[in-house]
Amino acid sequence: MNWPMKSYENPHFLKSERARMIRVLCELIEPVDRFKAESIDKTIVLFGSARTVPLEQAKKYLEAVETEIANTDKPSKALLNKKQQALISVKSAPYYDSAQKLSKKLTEWSLSQPKADRYTICSGGGPGIMEAANRGAQDAEGKSIGLGISLPFEQGVNDYIPKELQFEFHYFFIRKYWFVLLAKALVAFPGGFGTLDELFETLTLLQTKKVNGRQPIILFGSEFWNNLINFECLIEWGMISPNDMELIQITDSVDDTFKSIVGRLEVGKNPR
Repeated sequence: MNWPMKSYENPHFLKSERARMIRVLCELIEPVDRFKAESIDKTIVLFGSARTVPLEQAKKYLEAVETEIANTDKPSKALLNKKQQALISVKSAPYYDSAQKLSKKLTEWSLSQPKADRYTICSGGGPGIMEAANRGAQDAEGKSIGLGISLPFEQGVNDYIPKELQFEFHYFFIRKYWFVLLAKALVAFPGGFGTLDELFETLTLLQTKKVNGRQPIILFGSEFWNNLINFECLIEWGMISPNDMELIQITDSVDDTFKSIVGRLEVGKNPR
């Protein structure tokens, strides 16, 4: 006897518009089991541009482009644009190295704590700053999380995330939910639209006390952030209060960022 297909085994239905809510629930519920299996309930989130590369790699690419220009009688506009992009890559590359170092220091510190007090590095799972965060955790022989997202121009997650903690989300808002829900500290490195989206949404949740605590978001890279966002203008126009600036800390130091995060987490663990 042939039985008809059950609705929950029907891939055509599960991928249909009608089943969108089921897919949303899957992305909400499935990660719970994986985090529980790995005893993960607290994270430190590092996010930033997917386009940032290690400084050594950026310098090698710039040298290759400059050599190509030197060996060309009349460099084309496309070749000169390549040099410009290479120079920009070198300018932003130190942030990759800083993210990797910070992640390593935080992971080493976390692994020195009792199991119940450990924090897991969490990134967006892709290249750039996300890769640096996962790579730093691996350098310290620790695990880290990669909350990947399906995008047309990025394929899969980076190679520094253990398989059991590799995620690929379809829905941005569910991915953001998992970023914020477990986060006890967040560090934003220079980035584009995605970074700014995550930054301001998280700041809004903190400002409106939709998430517990008032852990500041650390903005790493004062030259970038101070040129990009005029927070004083928001205060001047009454769009935020001066006290809202307590939600933000701007720094250029890996050591200062590490001390700030660890200090606040230690205070939170042992309140006076």
